[in-house]
Amino acid sequence: MTDLAPDAPAPNRGRIFLRDLLKRRMVAIGLAILIVFVLLAALAPLLAPYAPGRLSVVNRLKPPSGVYWFGTDEFGRDIFSRMLYAGRLSLSVGAAVVVLSSLIGVTLGLLAGFFKRLDTPIARLIDAMMAFPDILLAIALVAALGPSLMTVIIALSIVYAPRLARIVRAATLVIRELPYVEAARAFGNSTARIMFRHVLPNIVSPITVQATFIFASAMLAEAGLSFLGLGVSPDIPTWGTMISSGRQYIGQADWMTYFPGLAIVLAVLSLQMVGDGLRDLLDPRLRKDL
Repeated sequence: MTDLAPDAPAPNRGRIFLRDLLKRRMVAIGLAILIVFVLLAALAPLLAPYAPGRLSVVNRLKPPSGVYWFGTDEFGRDIFSRMLYAGRLSLSVGAAVVVLSSLIGVTLGLLAGFFKRLDTPIARLIDAMMAFPDILLAIALVAALGPSLMTVIIALSIVYAPRLARIVRAATLVIRELPYVEAARAFGNSTARIMFRHVLPNIVSPITVQATFIFASAMLAEAGLSFLGLGVSPDIPTWGTMISSGRQYIGQADWMTYFPGLAIVLAVLSLQMVGDGLRDLLDPRLRKDL
C-alpha cells in the first residue's frame, strides 16, 4: 500500500492577485505614490516642522529653502506643513465620499435591478442626476446646504452615487436571471438573503474599480470647491484653498500654487492608474488581451 503525498497548500488568492496587479509597471508606480501620500498624511503631526496655522509675517513669501522646504505664503505660514495637513483632509474626504456614495449607490442599484416595480423610477432618478455636470451639481448642493466639511462630503456622495447605482443596476439585471439565483429562490431563500448573499458578492469587482475612480474624482472636486470658496472653512488648510490664495501672487511667489497643484495631480493620477489596473485585471474580457 503506497503512501499518499500530502495535499499541496492552496494558493493564496490575495497574494496571487496582488502579484498580478503589481506586474503592471504603471499600477506599481501609482500604488507607490498613493502609499507615500497616505503615509505623509498619517504622519503629518510628526513630519510637519511647523504648525499649519503658525503665522510669521516677517517671513512672508519666502522662497523654498533649507528652513522652509516649500517656501511660505502671504502670512508666513510654512507651505510644506500646510500641505501635509491638507493631504489628510483630502484623503479623508475622498474615503468618506467613497463609503457614503457606495452605500447609497449599491442600495439603489440593487433595488432597481431586483424589483421591477422600482426599476423605472430609480432609473429615471439616476438619469436625471447624471444629466448635470458633477461640479455644477456639487456647487448647487453645497450652496443650498451651506459650506462645511460634512456638507462637502454629503454633496459629493450624492453626486457620485448615481455612477455606482447604474453599474450595480446593470449587473443585477443580468445576475438575477442566472440559474443559481433561481435555485436560491426555489430553496426558499428570502429576497434580502439572495440580494446580499448571492448577488452582491458577484458584483464586488466593478464596485471596487468604480470606487477608485470616485476617490480620485472626489479629491479633485473637493479641491475645486475649496478653490471657489465653497469648501471647508478658509482657516483649515486644503490644497484648493492654498492654490486659491496663491493665484494673486503668481509671478511673485509661484511656489504657493505649484506645490499644492502638483500634489493634486500626483494624488489623482495615482488613483487613476490603480483603478485602470484593477479594471484590466478584474474584467475577464480585458484580462484576456493582457
